[in-house]
Amino acid sequence: MILTTTPSVEGRNIVEYKGIVFGEVVAGVNMFKDFGASIRNIIGGRSSSYEGELIEARENALRELSVRASRLGADAVVGIDIDYEVLGEANGMLMVTASGTAVKLG
Repeated sequence: MILTTTPSVEGRNIVEYKGIVFGEVVAGVNMFKDFGASIRNIIGGRSSSYEGELIEARENALRELSVRASRLGADAVVGIDIDYEVLGEANGMLMVTASGTAVKLG
């Protein structure tokens, strides 16, 4: 499955549009990561625990998007957009949404 943010796949023709597909992931961030991040906030630096959570959520959203496109018979998903939001009480949940157009390539 080809996944791209561009509206086309170079060197390939889109022969059929299968529809818009989504991949959504809502992940909780536990109190230990919150504690570590709060210390980083005070002393400065990057929060590797939050970065790891973000990377995992994004990869899972793209994987889900790919599976849904495959079920439609697509070869690729073009025009992918990834959005990030925080949800829940005290912003304790991270939501990652990936969307794009599933297509059949010639």
